Amino acid sequence: MARLAGPDRAAEVWPIEPFSTFEVRIGEYARLTKMGRRNKTTPEAKQARKDRLKLRRETAREWLTWMGHALSRRVTTEDGFRERLVFFWADHFTAQGKGSIHRYAVGPYVEEVIRPRLTGRFVDLLRAAATAPLMIRALDQTRSLGPNSQRAKKAKRGGLNENLAREMLELHTLGVGADYDQRDVTELAELLTGMSYKAGEGFRFRPDWSEPGAETVLGVSYGGAGMASMADIEAALEDLARHPSTGEHLARKLAVHFLGDAPDPGLVASMAAAYRDSDGLLSEVYRAMLDHPAAWTGPGNIKQPVDFVGSGLRALDARDLPLRRQKMMQLMFVKPLALMGQPWEQPDGPDGWPEADDDWITPQRLAGRLQWALNVPPVLADPLPDPRDFVEMALGGDVPEPLRFAAKAAESRAEGIAIILGSPAFQRM
Repeated sequence: MARLAGPDRAAEVWPIEPFSTFEVRIGEYARLTKMGRRNKTTPEAKQARKDRLKLRRETAREWLTWMGHALSRRVTTEDGFRERLVFFWADHFTAQGKGSIHRYAVGPYVEEVIRPRLTGRFVDLLRAAATAPLMIRALDQTRSLGPNSQRAKKAKRGGLNENLAREMLELHTLGVGADYDQRDVTELAELLTGMSYKAGEGFRFRPDWSEPGAETVLGVSYGGAGMASMADIEAALEDLARHPSTGEHLARKLAVHFLGDAPDPGLVASMAAAYRDSDGLLSEVYRAMLDHPAAWTGPGNIKQPVDFVGSGLRALDARDLPLRRQKMMQLMFVKPLALMGQPWEQPDGPDGWPEADDDWITPQRLAGRLQWALNVPPVLADPLPDPRDFVEMALGGDVPEPLRFAAKAAESRAEGIAIILGSPAFQRM
């Protein structure tokens, strides 16, 4: 907790481009796209298409570098809890880039929206995520038009989109099964109209797209006569963050992620109480989790592939990743993580990655882990450590006797390391 309250040294050593900088790439890409579509046979249009392709390739290379930096943070940090929390909240507020250059924007989104807000009030994190250009674009909020808005009257149409409102209630705050209904989703969607985004410029609020009048969400009325405003939306976000169901949902989700599929009910209740009593101060929720005796007992979780690879690299002290060698990064990390079932920054939907152990240990996905454990360590750690020493270090001395014997009996160091990394003891948090 003391380190979490201190400076983010890993981010300083291994930087990832923030979204505000990435936005310049998006603006340039949009400009080149527009130029390339005008008078397609002109030299200027042809050059614009070439420059757009070059920009995309350059960004793809940077994306691999940012991936390497994210893994390097896990290897070298003295603040491992921070890295785990970043991954958790990035998953909680999953936002995927759709097509073109946006597909590479997840790292910059996490760097600017998630990482600086790990210990403050949850509502600040919620607000930042809800207004993030990547989130708005991913959930088609740019198309959400109030049916009775000024814009709809001029266009003779209204196109309300409920994606952001639904995910905000189901995933980000109250949780599935909480006490809300379809009418709350629709009213919240109407309240959110006006929130939008423009390539190269970032978030923008468009009053002429907003649904006029008051909207009622969970029994509370927001807005009224006149043009809608961001102040009304921010008031709703505050109330959603303070709702008792939100604290309970977040407490249980954190506990499941860190401690196991069936966390101690008393621990979850203690975390929810800390959330309520501190007005959603996340550092107090973490403290309640870490201070509870049940946090340090039980079977723990099966590591998700990113955690497995990160902890494997850390155990090997692999500090020299091939950051600028694209083929090596693809072979050592991108393709193996996909085989393990967790392609980098590409969950199947807005609900993020599954938490249940059974989702990760399938024959094909386990084979991917074992293949990585056999093939990658010899490339990154030269020479490989003695398996008899490595097993004690990697598992902190809590080594099952059969695994200790297997480490001693391995025919080669590579085989011994693979046995250890692929063992059930190492696979579990």
